[in-house]
Amino acid sequence: MNYVQDNVRRISAPNGGPMTYTGTQTYLVGSGEVALIDPGPDMSVHRAAIMAALQPGERISHILVTHAHLDHTPLARRMGDELSVPVYGFGDAKAGRSDTMVALAQAGAHLGGGEGVDDSFVPDEVLADGDVLHGGDWALEAWHTPGHMANHLCFVWHEGQAGFSGDHVMEWATTLVSPPDGDLTAFMDSLRKMQGRCDRLVLHPGHGEAVRDAEGRIADLLAHREGREAQILAALAAGPAEISTLTAAIYTDVDPRLLPAAARNVFAHLIDLHGRGLVVCDGLPGADVDWALG
Repeated sequence: MNYVQDNVRRISAPNGGPMTYTGTQTYLVGSGEVALIDPGPDMSVHRAAIMAALQPGERISHILVTHAHLDHTPLARRMGDELSVPVYGFGDAKAGRSDTMVALAQAGAHLGGGEGVDDSFVPDEVLADGDVLHGGDWALEAWHTPGHMANHLCFVWHEGQAGFSGDHVMEWATTLVSPPDGDLTAFMDSLRKMQGRCDRLVLHPGHGEAVRDAEGRIADLLAHREGREAQILAALAAGPAEISTLTAAIYTDVDPRLLPAAARNVFAHLIDLHGRGLVVCDGLPGADVDWALG
């Protein structure tokens, strides 16, 4: 356990890997009656570490979840039930999906894989964009930030100048966006909505170290995605191609273990470009169809 900011404690889950980096970051906010953010995977050793991070006389009064991936949510339900504490989130794993992503899911248009969706997750209390939860010495505002998942929330403690950005904004890597759970159009919109609102915030992500220059990181993430879009359009200028061909042409310097995730990111870009009329595909969107400039 580390104090990463005044009244913000971080406990790292022992579930490190290519998609989780050093592990899921769990946070305790405030003192006395504290908020628990992203309890993480259902691992007894991690639950014990969370409880050991409490000071004598403290108790967890709220459990908040940023999004319904298996590295973030399962322990929330277990601890909520055991401690009789409500679990807060935007909704279940499909909540907030756009009409486009609903249609893609119904058509079975996805590449598989991803980070593992917790289809069983249902919050006790639903939070909408702008809702505020209050504790003894803290208040957390929910920002709906769909993109990585449609039900993704960030939480902002304005007086503490701290934000909890889940997998939406991280320092160690760019965010995986894997349709139909991920939506690049929504992701870009969410990043742009955060611009100008984070200049005084330190963002504490779901993986990796704190983001000290939040506005700079958001600008970098937007520029990165705009650059990927340009690469895809440039590759398609040479002729129609499948996602696997585009991925191999664009991601030439990544760990081979991450190429499946890279392919899902390319798919996310193609869906966004398709919605804007910049690309077309041969048949329903999917892994084994040819894509071409529109």
